[in-house]
Amino acid sequence: IDCAMRAALVLLRRRRPVPSSISACTRSFGARSKWKGPFFEMDLLQAARNTHEELNALRRSGKAVIQKEPIRTDSRMSTIIPEFVGLRFEVHNGNSYKPVVVSEDMIGHKLGEFAPTRKRAIHPAKSEAK
Repeated sequence: IDCAMRAALVLLRRRRPVPSSISACTRSFGARSKWKGPFFEMDLLQAARNTHEELNALRRSGKAVIQKEPIRTDSRMSTIIPEFVGLRFEVHNGNSYKPVVVSEDMIGHKLGEFAPTRKRAIHPAKSEAK
């Protein structure tokens, strides 16, 4: 973890104001106290920042901007923050990894909401008796 992320974590724990990009997603979803800010894995934030840096480097060099590999995670309880928008994740549902592309409408929700853990029950069609 780099110094900037440690500082952000300390701010969250010391009841200091949270940066606006992170606190924006807690305004409409008030299940967790505001001074704590949203819960997310710091590893996810680091992976998202690294991916953004790679994509920006591709943009600067004039190459096609495509995220090569999605970010794999088991952290279903992590809140989607604005830094995750536009990135591809693979969220574990207990059996396999389900692809999730984060859009602006998803901010404030949990990653696990978009990777269902149960299969839909498909019942056999009833045949009519003669």
